[in-house]
Amino acid sequence: MTEKPSSTAGHSLADIARLLADKRLPPVKSWNPPYCGPIDMRIARDGTWYYLGTPIGRPAMVKLFSSILRREADGSYVLVTPVERVGIVVEDAPFLAVELVTEGAGPMRQCGFRLSTDEHVLVGAENSMTVIVDPASEAPHPLVHVRDGLYALIRRPVFYEMVEIALQEQQSGAPLGLWSQGVFFPIDGSGTMQ
Repeated sequence: MTEKPSSTAGHSLADIARLLADKRLPPVKSWNPPYCGPIDMRIARDGTWYYLGTPIGRPAMVKLFSSILRREADGSYVLVTPVERVGIVVEDAPFLAVELVTEGAGPMRQCGFRLSTDEHVLVGAENSMTVIVDPASEAPHPLVHVRDGLYALIRRPVFYEMVEIALQEQQSGAPLGLWSQGVFFPIDGSGTMQ
């Protein structure tokens, strides 16, 4: 039986901040085991994890794998344990932002996202949000930084929700964007990944 992802409904951003503080991820940044080569695992653009060409149907397994995911200095992705490091393929961003939570307005606004892995991200100085334009399709490509060079692709309906909020608050002549935790994030396609 497949677990149903939780929702942020009924959770304030303060609740989400507490969830983030309570969550302890493995210290994959400090682990430096030998590289054992690639395995047949990939994360599709839609956020689906595959192993040997078959979708991983257990959300608990996806959550486990996502907790040991690391992006290397060369831009590649690996799963890391204390004893081994294996390469995987990520078609776009390794995470998918599926729900927006926002409180306040203008410069006092705070934004947070729930990811398809049920992780939460608060947007601010440490976790930036950017929209770049895909050169091939000229479509917006909205992303939010999750941790340590790992990004989440913001689902299209969530992005439209962000645009609606930004249009309501846009000042004459100002760029289109959203504030979160005192930082302004343009969402007009002028962003760059850091």
